Amino acid sequence: MSTTSQAGTANGLAQYHPLVIEGMGGYDPRTPAPVAARIAAQLRTRWTLDPPTKPVLLITQGDPIEERGISAITRLVADELNLPRALIFLDTAIADYHKPNADRYKVIMEIPYSDLASVLSHTMPSTLGAITDAIENQLAIKNNQRRALGKPPLQDYYQTFALLQEVTKAACRQLCGAVTVAHTSHTISDFSITSFYTVGLALGLIDTAEVMSYHE
Repeated sequence: MSTTSQAGTANGLAQYHPLVIEGMGGYDPRTPAPVAARIAAQLRTRWTLDPPTKPVLLITQGDPIEERGISAITRLVADELNLPRALIFLDTAIADYHKPNADRYKVIMEIPYSDLASVLSHTMPSTLGAITDAIENQLAIKNNQRRALGKPPLQDYYQTFALLQEVTKAACRQLCGAVTVAHTSHTISDFSITSFYTVGLALGLIDTAEVMSYHE
């Protein structure tokens, strides 16, 4: 199934309950179908006990189409739960390749990162700076750990995509009043973009009850 996506504004998200799925990219060695089925089953159980008060919208963050990993898994979850998707993309000035290469399967709206950053700047003025500082602090810690292990520092894009991840969730929660965050793996590498999910939790932007761990 394909849909026609259209440019949207961040305020358009407010009518939905956002579902953000986080996990490994195309390097994930697992077959995506069983992973997606497991996530969908966990979400059904979760939402049977505590149903969202708005229609669910699966939020994607510009991942290109791949056979494995987050891109493949989110496609399958969208099919399993019959969910539309929204695309949050990095502005051209940040990463000109991001929007053109993004998967648009079932995407009904496309929103630039800058719109979500603006939501936080206007409604929670100190938040964007706090997220940025916390991510920089985490990068320093992780790079010190890597140095001790004889590994090179994390690449520069980590900060950009960690910001995309955490700003997306914080702004969605601010706009929609709630969010569901689902992980695709029980064990999360300390040196992954996903691992920066602790930033939103530590800052109180996401509640631990809103994060669904993956269970094998």
